[in-house]
Amino acid sequence: MEFLVAASCILSSGAKLNVSTSMVDDEGVDLVFHRRGISASLSAQVKARLRSSKQVQEDRFVALVRQQTSRLATTSTSSSSWRCEKATFGPVWMVPSLDFASKARAVGARQNLRFSASLAHHANDQWHPYRLDREQLARRILDLLEAEDL
Repeated sequence: MEFLVAASCILSSGAKLNVSTSMVDDEGVDLVFHRRGISASLSAQVKARLRSSKQVQEDRFVALVRQQTSRLATTSTSSSSWRCEKATFGPVWMVPSLDFASKARAVGARQNLRFSASLAHHANDQWHPYRLDREQLARRILDLLEAEDL
């Protein structure tokens, strides 16, 4: 899924975005986005679920993120449901790590942070302000990178 998100962003940005991947995922960084010509980078953690999964079928997207990885390196969490037969994904939630840490609920013995958002287009849950369509993702990343480079 990480490679699908990366390729989609590179292509839809007209190759303005470049993406690096981590060889080790201990810090929760799946992708690092760079805009050509500027020094800023954006680290992202990608969580995905098949559209055939039970929770997605019930119009919910649920993911757990370790607290250590949500604080250390993750600038944003991009979560999406995806369809493998069409190699597509969306919707996407682009959540800054500080917002994620303050809004996600700690669950279980390890106190992992729980992300649970409605897949319904007009839902008004706490994650709705971060929701994007797949087509909006690259533009949002470019905007964030350009703001960081000021």
